[in-house]
Amino acid sequence: MRRIMTAAPVRAALSVAALGLCALAAAQTRELDTKGVMLDRIAAIVNDGVVLDSDLEAQIESVSERLRAQKLELPPQNVLRQQVLERLVLQEIQLQRAQHDGVKVTDETLNAALGDVARRNNLTLAQLPQALAEQGADYAAYREDLRKEITLSMLRQRDVLDRISITPREIDQYLEKQSKKPSTNNEYNVSHILIAVPQEATQAQLDDAARRAAEVYQKAQGGEDFAKLAVAYSNSQTALEGGALGWRKETELPTFLTDVIANLKPGQVSAPLRTPTGFHLVKLNEVRGGETKAIENQVHVRHILMKTTALADDATIKQKLTMLRERILKGEDFSGLAQTNSEDPGSAAQGGDLGWTGPGSFVPDFEQQLAQLKDDEISEPFKTQYGWHIVQMLGHRTFDNTDEVKRRRAMDAIRASKADEETEIWVRRLRDEAYVEYKS
Repeated sequence: MRRIMTAAPVRAALSVAALGLCALAAAQTRELDTKGVMLDRIAAIVNDGVVLDSDLEAQIESVSERLRAQKLELPPQNVLRQQVLERLVLQEIQLQRAQHDGVKVTDETLNAALGDVARRNNLTLAQLPQALAEQGADYAAYREDLRKEITLSMLRQRDVLDRISITPREIDQYLEKQSKKPSTNNEYNVSHILIAVPQEATQAQLDDAARRAAEVYQKAQGGEDFAKLAVAYSNSQTALEGGALGWRKETELPTFLTDVIANLKPGQVSAPLRTPTGFHLVKLNEVRGGETKAIENQVHVRHILMKTTALADDATIKQKLTMLRERILKGEDFSGLAQTNSEDPGSAAQGGDLGWTGPGSFVPDFEQQLAQLKDDEISEPFKTQYGWHIVQMLGHRTFDNTDEVKRRRAMDAIRASKADEETEIWVRRLRDEAYVEYKS
């Protein structure tokens, strides 16, 4: 059976094999004292929490297996250990922040993510535990690892991505700049090394970081494998993936790297570049072309949304919507009923009208229902994460949405270009503010 991959929206997905190894190694690295009591050493104290030595050893084994599978030479064991420990420290800091701020992953959200994992591997959710067991992984441990992964993603979305502001002027400037470039649609396979510096770095710390960045650059220029150097030296969140950022459009690269990439040929490594987070080295692996399509298949729909309460459960709300649907089919005005019954604050005043929208505008469960409707047809009541709906399909069209799509893509590209740098700044700030004491 092929390896099962997680579906959470985080940068580095963890395979079931890796997660299974975490659980197995954790069990193997605990010790028994003379009374038969399970013991586990502390690798690091992080604020009022800890990183356990068993978790550290499990992650080292997991990362080592992945690097070997990628045919990458492992760095010295002490270097790998420190890199993995630092990643676990950063993870613990972020999980503590999430817990303090009340960022929680509901069982419903977690089950939906597990269902997505199962579907992507041609399994049902009920078959997933057995499939994991066949790969030596514990389902409960896998479930909790996925919960952590989603929690960190939600925290970063809230504290970083949602706070990235983009002005209309930035979009205009971006579009003007892109109109003068012939390679707007190119995609770049990029790897990256960050030699980080503290927010309030002293001159001595800056000089030391600059020296280390220069040494890494010289090693890369001398032919040493960039991925191996990233694992050994980088402080970036992608260090243990060999620094790989993957395929990015030029517009999706961190802003400070755009001009650097434009001057590199595949295989070349840039000289160290100084930013607020530290010194960066980037390697351009490959370049490929892409196509931009501005033609959309759009739908025009309106809906009525009702939500469950302590006094009205799913069955009650579904019945209410069924009765509303029957009234509409008998001739009552959908718009009027939406204005008086819908609990969607964004559309109720417009009679439930959601306007013309393109693919990806709604959550998957909602779009799945739309795909089944013909013009003027009204759906049966169905449930999404927002509540219960009935939807009327008002029309379909193929629309040349070039200008709007360009602006939307420009906004996405600007946000993506800011995201990596803003995330690194955020992580470094959390790290600088935390109390960390290494024990291992």
